[in-house]
Amino acid sequence: MEVKIRNRSAFMRVLALGMFLLLVWAYGQLEWGVPQAVRSSVMQGRGKIVTSDGKVLAMSRDGKRVYPQGQIAGQLVGMMGATEGLEGLEAAYNDSLAAGQTLKLTLDTQVQASAEAALARAVPAHRGEFGSVVVLETRTGRVLAAATYPPFDPNQWRRYKPDVWLNRPFVTRFEPGSTVKPLVVAAAMNEGLTTPDTVYSTPMRRFVGGRWGSTIGDAVAHPSSLNTQGVLRYSSNVGMTHIVERFPSEDLYGYLQDYGFGRQMSLPNLPAATGSLQPLARWNDLVRATNSFGQGMSSTNLQLAAAFNVLANDGQYVTPRLVEGAGGVERRNVIRPEVARTTRLMLRNVINEGIFAKAGIEGYDLAGKTGTAQTVDANGRYSKTVYDSTFGGFFPAESPRVTIAVMVHGAKIDYQGSQLAAPIFKEISADVLSGWAAAPGKASGADE
Repeated sequence: MEVKIRNRSAFMRVLALGMFLLLVWAYGQLEWGVPQAVRSSVMQGRGKIVTSDGKVLAMSRDGKRVYPQGQIAGQLVGMMGATEGLEGLEAAYNDSLAAGQTLKLTLDTQVQASAEAALARAVPAHRGEFGSVVVLETRTGRVLAAATYPPFDPNQWRRYKPDVWLNRPFVTRFEPGSTVKPLVVAAAMNEGLTTPDTVYSTPMRRFVGGRWGSTIGDAVAHPSSLNTQGVLRYSSNVGMTHIVERFPSEDLYGYLQDYGFGRQMSLPNLPAATGSLQPLARWNDLVRATNSFGQGMSSTNLQLAAAFNVLANDGQYVTPRLVEGAGGVERRNVIRPEVARTTRLMLRNVINEGIFAKAGIEGYDLAGKTGTAQTVDANGRYSKTVYDSTFGGFFPAESPRVTIAVMVHGAKIDYQGSQLAAPIFKEISADVLSGWAAAPGKASGADE
């Protein structure tokens, strides 16, 4: 009897172990995958993701999801899990892709590759942490490039940390800094508050804001008096405080919103962060002054590109779009066409008379503005060691076809906008002009 009990006990232990292993296997199938036949069926029927010039960014082959262009637009495309999209367009348009529909993008593969290559050269050379570029077709708002560094290959997505998956042009917020200055100047000219030749007293320091105020300072040495053109050339914060001194806070706030700051970006299905403006109730003289040079507000690079595109597009805001046929395009008039054209000429002079070696191309008229913004640390204070280098610009200056925004975070070497973001703009512009086979016009440019 005792032998039977021992045998039965051993049998029960073996049976329990077998059932446990079966449960572990079943759980693994649910948690880590589905039967191969199901995966193959899902993948084979999934639609492609293609660019405007016909390059295939994502497709299904032999029961697998593959990405033929590798790192090109990697974060934008995203990646697949066992049966559905996990990130990027694969997730945002999962239902239509699963239904076998091809997703056609506005991207130009050559422009995208150029933007990624420029970032890949500049960001590590300056020991930056990450960077992004957005290139828009001026009149239509079509996104020709949305590039991120570090690069990401969705064919091997498990090898990357999750922060590398981020589509930074659309989701990473930062203070745009001095790139906001020409937008504010255009708004002030639109309201009749200044002209390119209006002269202001511009010491290197100025106290603003009365009892609750603070001292505003400039980083670049300049004459003690500057006109509005000079304020942009020397990127004078002090000069900007004069320009907005008679600008009602609610009106300036409204212009910044019309440029797209602090507003939800209308991009169907795609995750896109919204930058922020301080509530109007908090705007005093100091807040109005700091917003005039891009401090105390935030933006994504896509929003910055769309805002600069207002200047390029004769004063009209046009919603950026990435997927052909997805949603309507919103347009609104922000500033008068003649004001936009005047501002473009001022920004052409900013490059030609100030930073031509860094941002200009001999024989071509480019226009733009640099920015170097302090970042906010974990204690809510502005860091003295970590900066965002930014640039917004377009070309040709008189009748733009392309608008570009650049942002690099955390560079340790030559982090100023003129040293880092501007040369990235220049490199991409040269590639685009080469692709157009555009002949040089009048030669221009002189170094500061």
